[in-house]
Amino acid sequence: MTAYTLGEVGALALARIGQRAGVITDAAPRPVLPGSREAGTFEDAFFAPPAKGETDRVLRAARRALDAARMLRRIERRGERTLTASERLVARLSAGAVRVLEELLALARLNRGRVYPSYDHLARVTGLGRATVARGLTLLEEIGFLVRQRRFARLRAEGPGPRIAQTSNAYRLMLPDRLLRHLPRWLRPAPLPADAEQHVAEHQREQSAMRRTLSCRELALATLDGPLGRMLAKLGAGIDAREAANHTALDPSATSASLTMIRNPLRSY
Repeated sequence: MTAYTLGEVGALALARIGQRAGVITDAAPRPVLPGSREAGTFEDAFFAPPAKGETDRVLRAARRALDAARMLRRIERRGERTLTASERLVARLSAGAVRVLEELLALARLNRGRVYPSYDHLARVTGLGRATVARGLTLLEEIGFLVRQRRFARLRAEGPGPRIAQTSNAYRLMLPDRLLRHLPRWLRPAPLPADAEQHVAEHQREQSAMRRTLSCRELALATLDGPLGRMLAKLGAGIDAREAANHTALDPSATSASLTMIRNPLRSY
């Protein structure tokens, strides 16, 4: 049993609290990579709980795809035919990548789709090297098994220096369409009924029509979140104000109506 001093216990407790709150307390933070979003600002919209049996179905499909990858590599070595671009990508699928996917799917099943392990965690539980895990994640993303979102968290630090640093990525898992032709029929998802497809198309048209009624500020808030969304919302508010001023200059009698439309663009007058 490991013994800790009171100071060490306090440091460990603060680190745990910081991790849960999305705050990094590491002494040597990693620099923030392009495309990163702040942890805690987007996850509710990004993650989706898997349906019953969905993770098992994706894993079975990945293992069948691994068999298809071996077959495609044999075809290419023998020169029987030229592989398509999609087939060449599937042919790169490796056992290590499928093992990483297996762990991600287990986390999705246990945590209702909320998956954000570190590379070190994946390397430890899979028994693979960190570089192998990184290559596997990149390959899974290219094939379409996952969508990866880089994240950053705010630092809890004193004195000068950066106040944000890179933290673990968020992953959303799925079954890529390019694999369907390589899978047996029983593993392929059932097609949507015609009325369901029509409902989806109508919903998309309604969403597009609704977005066209939004002001620049409201469109920025509806599209992005976090610091970038707030910054774009401020810029959008300035654009809205200039457009309202121009409209008022052209038609002074429409001043009150113009301002009301900006506040509530969905209301009919």
